[in-house]
Amino acid sequence: MTIENQAALAERLRAMHHAPLAPLILPNAWDAASARIIEQAGFPAIATTSAGVAWSLGYPDGERMSRATMLAAVGRIAARVRVPVTADLEAGYGPGPEDAAATATGAIEAGAVGFNFEDATDDAAHPLFAMSQQVERIQAARQAGAAAGVPLVINARTDVYLAQVGAPDTRFAETVRRLAAYRDAGADCLFAPGLSDAATIGALVRELGAPLNILAGPHSPPVRELAALGVARISLGGAVMRAALAFTQRAVTELREQSSFETIVRTSISHADMQRLLE
Repeated sequence: MTIENQAALAERLRAMHHAPLAPLILPNAWDAASARIIEQAGFPAIATTSAGVAWSLGYPDGERMSRATMLAAVGRIAARVRVPVTADLEAGYGPGPEDAAATATGAIEAGAVGFNFEDATDDAAHPLFAMSQQVERIQAARQAGAAAGVPLVINARTDVYLAQVGAPDTRFAETVRRLAAYRDAGADCLFAPGLSDAATIGALVRELGAPLNILAGPHSPPVRELAALGVARISLGGAVMRAALAFTQRAVTELREQSSFETIVRTSISHADMQRLLE
C-alpha cells in the first residue's frame, strides 16, 4: 500500500466519526480471519482488540507482549482487508513521548491508519499517567504520523471510570479534564471505557464537543440511544472474541460430556467458505 493510499484511508476513517446520528460501530477483530468476517459483514472499518490479540497468542491482556509482537498481529490483519484498520495499541509500550512516536510509526508500517492510546499505567499506586505526560505522548504520536505522511486517527482513552480512579463524585470532572486536554493535544476521538450511564454519557458528549467512543457492555444503552446521545463510535473490545470462546467452551463441553459433536458441525463455517474468505 502506498503512503498516499494509507493517508486516504486515514481520512476516510476520520470522516466516519462525524456522521450525525450514525455512530461508527466496531466489533473488534483479533486475527485476520475474524477481521475478514467483520469486513464481509459490511462494517466500514476494522478495529483490533489488544485483549483478543493477546489471548490468541497466549498472553494475558495489558502490554504483556512486546510492541513488535502486537504490531506483527496488526500487520497480518491490515494485509487481509481493504477497509481502514485502527489498532488497539494499549498505552504505547513505554512511558515516554519517544515510545509513543515509535508506536505510531510502527502502526503505520503495519498498515494501520488509527490507534487507541490509553493513559493507564498498570501501577496500582499511580493508575494513570500524569495528564501533562499523556499530552506530550499524544503530541509525539501525532507528529510521528505527520512525519510519515499518514494523519493517524488517534482515539485517546482515559481509564478514570474503568479503573475507578478517585471518588465516584470526582470521576466525571476528571474524565472531562483529561479528555479535553487529549483533544487539544491532537486526538481525533475520545474514549471513556467503563461508562454506561446514559445521562453521564450525554453530558460528556456536550462537555467535550468532540467525537466520543463508548465501550459497549452488558449495562450499556442500546445503539439507537447512544446515537441519540451523540456518541460517535461504539466498540466491543474483546467481547466478540469472548463470545466465540464461550461458544467453543459450550461445544467442547457438550462433546466431552455427551459425546455429541452436533453443535460443532451444525453451526460451523464451512471449510470452503473460509478458504474463499481468505483468498
